[in-house]
Amino acid sequence: MFNSRVYNEAEGQIALPQDGSPMMILHTSDWHLGRTLCGRRRHDEFASFLDWLAETLALRRVEVLLISGDIFDTGSPGSRAQELYYNFLRRASEIPACAHVVIIAGNHDSPSFLSAPGALLKTMNIHVVGSLEDPHEVMLLKRGDGRPGLIVCAVPFPREREVREAREGESAEDKEKKMAEGIRRHYEQAAGLARRMRAEAPARPGGGETPPHLPIVAMGHLFAAGGRTVEGDGVRDLSVGSLAHVPADIFSPVFDYVALGHLHLPQTVGSDRRIRYSGAPLAMGFGEAGGGKSVCLLELTPSGLETELVDVPVFQRLESVKGDWEAIGARLQRLKDEGAKAWLEIEYTGPQIIGDLRGRLDEAVAGAGLEILRVRNKTMADRALSSAEGAPESLDEMDYMDVFARCLEAHEVPEEDRPELLGAYREIVSDLLEGDGQADGSSQV
Repeated sequence: MFNSRVYNEAEGQIALPQDGSPMMILHTSDWHLGRTLCGRRRHDEFASFLDWLAETLALRRVEVLLISGDIFDTGSPGSRAQELYYNFLRRASEIPACAHVVIIAGNHDSPSFLSAPGALLKTMNIHVVGSLEDPHEVMLLKRGDGRPGLIVCAVPFPREREVREAREGESAEDKEKKMAEGIRRHYEQAAGLARRMRAEAPARPGGGETPPHLPIVAMGHLFAAGGRTVEGDGVRDLSVGSLAHVPADIFSPVFDYVALGHLHLPQTVGSDRRIRYSGAPLAMGFGEAGGGKSVCLLELTPSGLETELVDVPVFQRLESVKGDWEAIGARLQRLKDEGAKAWLEIEYTGPQIIGDLRGRLDEAVAGAGLEILRVRNKTMADRALSSAEGAPESLDEMDYMDVFARCLEAHEVPEEDRPELLGAYREIVSDLLEGDGQADGSSQV
């Protein structure tokens, strides 16, 4: 378990009212409720995580829960995913210490769907911000005794139409630059409003001295430059036509902590330890198999702020097995000897062509608690994709822009026409990625 001191009052960053009582905040994101893996529903995993999270809120006496987007995997989640979500919110509202839950929409979420029950949820101190047009984006949260405890700038996923004005003839570079400028401007406005709110906040109900350093936390769902992803995690590359990788300096120094969502690996942004991705609590794909999952617990005291990554248990083991037949067979035998219960991805990379690979694998795991969800015969696939000149080429090495460029080449489109077509294709991809709903949860573009 990771634990680190981030900053303290001596550095002039943060202070709570002088009664000395700490405030516990928990930061999580990217639940992707309703997501499937190779056709397998994962409702039991999600239910187990939410049970664990509710228990953690109660055990650690968390006052504020921050959920930084991508609550659902699609804009139109199924009934079971909705049931898990609303049951959890009900449970959280019944935990005595948990005074507030703040939720922002991610790029997978439908802003209108999330915001629809907002008025009802607010009666339980559950605050939902679906779009940048929400007037309640910056909020002052009070503690159980009525004292101001925290200001939250709950900035949801910034959709392109909300932060920039489209102009005819713009290049992709111009669009991404204006997107980044629009996002920066929005965070600057939120920081300014938070400063004014802090200056006007009374220390106690009915008036009194203004607290000198009421903590300010920002939330966001975006791709900060330098962030790390892994293959197969389902994180959409928002730099392609929809949202540029934004620099970390868009976050004002007034923010004592920045609770980000979108990237599935728990990480800080560069060397600034106050800006953090909590990461997804479950492995969303085999690329994340074996990686640690966590939520971030913040403790605010008069002497400063401390962060602790709280490990999330593994509710369904995923295992990716790669290599030639000997290596794969040896690994499967070790898993069987351990009595492991796992979902498997097998990638065969041996030199020999094995036509009945799936049959041999099924025979190798028969009678064990192992289930093979995906088989990738890379040897056969690469040979099938070999070019006419004999140079091997794998789809794994190509993204959708590469594929479109290859189509233009195959159809002998003139060079002078290609930039415009590539720009139009980029915009189409942007519209698809920003749509409120997707057909299912399998898309990873």
